[in-house]
Amino acid sequence: MDTAPAILDGAFWISCGIILFLLVLSGFFSGSETALTAASRGKLRGQADKGSKGAERALRITEDNERLIGSVLLGNNLVNILAASLATALFTRVFGESGVALATLVMTLLVLIFAEVLPKTYAITNAETAAAAVSRPIALVVLVFSPVVSAVRFLVRGILRLFGVTIDPDSNILAVREEIAGALQIGRSEGVVEKEDRDRILGALDLRERMVEEVMLHRSGIEMIDAANDPSQILEQILESNHTRLPVYRDDPENIIGVIHAKDVLRAMYEHINDADDDAPFKSFKIADIAVKPYFVPETSTLDEQMRQFLRRRTHFALVVDEYGSLQGLITLEDILEEIVGEITDEFDPDADHGVTKTEDGQFFVDGAMTIRDLNRATEWDLPDDEANTVAGLVIHEAQMIPTPSQVFSFHGFRFEVMARDGNRITQLKIRPL
Repeated sequence: MDTAPAILDGAFWISCGIILFLLVLSGFFSGSETALTAASRGKLRGQADKGSKGAERALRITEDNERLIGSVLLGNNLVNILAASLATALFTRVFGESGVALATLVMTLLVLIFAEVLPKTYAITNAETAAAAVSRPIALVVLVFSPVVSAVRFLVRGILRLFGVTIDPDSNILAVREEIAGALQIGRSEGVVEKEDRDRILGALDLRERMVEEVMLHRSGIEMIDAANDPSQILEQILESNHTRLPVYRDDPENIIGVIHAKDVLRAMYEHINDADDDAPFKSFKIADIAVKPYFVPETSTLDEQMRQFLRRRTHFALVVDEYGSLQGLITLEDILEEIVGEITDEFDPDADHGVTKTEDGQFFVDGAMTIRDLNRATEWDLPDDEANTVAGLVIHEAQMIPTPSQVFSFHGFRFEVMARDGNRITQLKIRPL
C-alpha cells in the first residue's frame, strides 16, 4: 500500500501554506521593528509637515518605544514559535523521528533569510519610507497587544527593580546634542560634511555649555581711557585704537565709571569746536559726561545666556567681574559669534594675527594666549580643555610650574617647547604631534 498520497494530502498543503504565511508575518514584524527604530524622527517630521499621514502615524507610534518594541516582539515571537511548531509536526509526519532535526534546520534557514535578514536589510536602507508604510498595521498590532505588553512591562520593571535598576520612560538613550555631534563627526569622516560646517553647528550647540570666562579678553589686555587725561590725549588714543568702544576709569583701572563709543566722542568734540569762542575748544570737555553706564556680567554666565542679554539690551559690550566684583575681563557680541563662525577680522584688526602658524617640517608656532578650543578647531586636534582655557595654561597645568624658554614637555601625544615668555606669561610655544 502506497502511503505517499496519504501523507501529501490536503492537510499537508494547508500546513505548508500556513507556515509560509507565518514566515511572511515574521518578516513583516522584523522589518517593521527595524524601520520604526531606525527611521529619523526629524525626517519623519519633515514628511508629516508635507502631509504624509503614514509619517505622522509613525511619529505617534515611536513616541513610546518600549510599548512599540514589546508589541512587535510579541507578534514576531508568536508567529515564529507557531511556524516552528507546525513545521516540526509536519516534518515528523513525513520523515518520522528525524523530522525534528530536519525541521529545525529548514526553519532556521527560512527564518534567518526570509524573516530576518531580507526584511531588515530593506527596512534599514529605506527606513522612513518603510516606517510610513507599516505604520497603520503596526498601530493596530500595538492596540491589540497593549494589555499583554503592559502586563509584561510591569513584570519586567519589577524584576529590574529587585536588582536596583530603575527605568525612566521619559529619558532618551542619547541627548539630541550628542546625536547631532555624532552625525556630524561621521559625515566629516566620510567627506559629506565640510569641516567649517561642522565647526559652526557644534559651536552654536556648545554656547549653552561654555562660560563667559572661557572666551573673554583678560583684563591684562584691555585698553582703557583714563578720565583724568587731557582731551587731546584721549582723542589721540581713540584714533590710534583698533576698537570703537573703550572703558573709562578714574584713579584706579578697577574703578570703571563708564564706556565710551568713538563716534560719541568725535560727535561731542565736534560740538565743542563749533561752540568754542577761544583758542582752547576742549577746555570744558569731560569724557565722563558722554560715557554710558558700564554693563557688568558675572564670569560664570553661559555664552548662550549672554548672547540673549546682548540682543535684549541692544548692546555689544560687557565687562566681566568675579564673585567679589573685581574686574576680570571684557566680552563682546563678536567674541560669542566667533565661537560659531570662527575668527572675524576687518580692516582694523592686526594683520594675519591668527595665533597659529605651521612650518614646513610639520611643527606649529602657537600664541600662548590662544584658546585650546580655537587650536583644536584650527588643527583638528583633540587637546583637553577641562583644566585650562589657553594653550599656555595647559602647559603650566601639566608642568605644575611656570616654564622658562627652551623647556620641552610631552603630554597628550604632543611635544610642547616654550619659545618665549613675558614675565609669568608664556607668549609663544612650538608644538609638534608625537
